[in-house]
Amino acid sequence: MTQEQSTPAIDITVAHSPRIWNYWLGGKDNYEVDRQVGDDFRNMFPPIVDIARSSRAFLKRAVQHLAGEAGVRQFLDIGTGLPTVENTHQVAQGVAPEARIVYVDNDPVVLAHARVLLQGTPEGFTTYIDADLSDTARILERAAASLDFDRPIALMLMNILGHVPDFDDAKAIVSRLVEALPSDSYLVVADGTIDNGPFDAAIDMWNQAGSLPYILRTPEQIGQYFDGLELLEPGVVSCPFWRPAATDIGVASHVDEYGAVGRKP
Repeated sequence: MTQEQSTPAIDITVAHSPRIWNYWLGGKDNYEVDRQVGDDFRNMFPPIVDIARSSRAFLKRAVQHLAGEAGVRQFLDIGTGLPTVENTHQVAQGVAPEARIVYVDNDPVVLAHARVLLQGTPEGFTTYIDADLSDTARILERAAASLDFDRPIALMLMNILGHVPDFDDAKAIVSRLVEALPSDSYLVVADGTIDNGPFDAAIDMWNQAGSLPYILRTPEQIGQYFDGLELLEPGVVSCPFWRPAATDIGVASHVDEYGAVGRKP
């Protein structure tokens, strides 16, 4: 287990996306300003908590499939967020204890809590890279010190591409990352989607109050991230409908967050 040592200063006067998301998931690594914005957002758009939890459940099912049936043993999770429950390394190493996970984020709170995040299995490997999503060269160079780029890697981009304002830039980032992966690697993406209603209005409030704007996109746009890849069934769908577990209680219901998993030929 390793961790980069420099820790940037933490600004607790401005709400920040990973901390608010942590609050919605029931985590404790957030500040009053994050809770206030999180509550304001939830008052405007109560389903946001369902979206956050559906996104985490989608991550769990996707990683379980990749580490299990697909046999992937390496994961590159960019936009890690704060450690809560059922993080990528916990899910992957729960299936395959020898799995290797590299987390990437550039939020100072995430970096400060990296030691918590790094508690993986003795058989496996978990590390953290401090880097910005747009700096793909740095990410790939640092990740290559821990992952074997001659063997399949699962690239996780959960609720991070919406923070790239320009859609063409977001697609280019995904393309550069996927291009570096070997055959039989996988891409996992989930992001919030346009509803032309209350979710859009709540996001406008978020973007005015927070330090990291988020852009909602259409399901069709999310599908474009998978150009050139083989989409796994059921394709690009609202997260609760991506291979719901047989043990899930109740009937899956739509949320304004779509996800998918694609394989690189």
